[in-house]
Amino acid sequence: MYKEPIFLKPVFQERIWGGQKLKTQFHYDIPYEQTGEAWVISAHPNGPSEITNGPLSGKTLKDAWEQHGELFNKDEGNEEEYPLLVKILDANDDLSVQVHPDDQYAREVEGQPYGKTECWYVLSAEPEAKLVLGHNAGSREELEQMMDNGKWDQLLKYEHVKAGDFIYVPSGTIHAIGKGIVILETQQSSDITYRVYDYDRTDAKGQKRELHLDKAKEVTTVPHQPAVTEQKEEVLEGITKKTLVKEKYFTVDHWTLQGKTSFPLEQDFLQVSVIQGSGEITVDGKTIPIEKGSHFILPFGISQYDLSGEAEFIVSWVSKK
Repeated sequence: MYKEPIFLKPVFQERIWGGQKLKTQFHYDIPYEQTGEAWVISAHPNGPSEITNGPLSGKTLKDAWEQHGELFNKDEGNEEEYPLLVKILDANDDLSVQVHPDDQYAREVEGQPYGKTECWYVLSAEPEAKLVLGHNAGSREELEQMMDNGKWDQLLKYEHVKAGDFIYVPSGTIHAIGKGIVILETQQSSDITYRVYDYDRTDAKGQKRELHLDKAKEVTTVPHQPAVTEQKEEVLEGITKKTLVKEKYFTVDHWTLQGKTSFPLEQDFLQVSVIQGSGEITVDGKTIPIEKGSHFILPFGISQYDLSGEAEFIVSWVSKK
């Protein structure tokens, strides 16, 4: 059906901690004063991306997954939901401290198909920007006591970050993106979040946001296990490919294009986000311009694609089982 990339339109989400950087950095026409998230490659029911080209233009990625599984080499009778979700987040203020469940807990407790393992590529960060990653509790009893007594300064681990940093966040990891950070997030297609701590903030009505401490205590990994990823770099003609993470749910690469290059499509489908620069992609004799803020999927059945220009990409796909 498609012998071309499937381009997608972002879905924007208003957040109490959001800002304007999705407009200033990516020139998106954002709908809210506090726009926190752009769901740029999404088939999740809470924000499915719209296809903007080809025979399925106007349909959503969710529609394509459910009605045209051949685009993703989906087995017939496979009722699973689309597995991945890519977002750009603008943390104009600190995000709440949170934790996500694994697949088993998500299915048994929430009735949802996927837990949430995620990873972040830092697109920009203000000086001294930091995030929460992990905790200091040595046992589940200690974790529960520190949460119950509000000893957040003692419990939480912090890390300073800068543009170009990469962070892998398996399910069960306590985490929070800090003020002044813009990230591209690749994750399982899940919207299950257990809020642990929200700095006692209130909304416009003076209400504090709900916390989910009971579930957070159940799903948090104790003691904290720092996630280590083996990163490999490959320098090829016209492009440098760096593998950021290759784990159970996804493989994520950072590509730097400087010139021209060609590849066969070896994955069932490939998710591509342009994070810097511009260029062109050619598939089956058709050339399409791409630029920072473009997001597309190379569907199954494409034999080869050519890239040219000067650009950076975050590229992801479902890891082979």
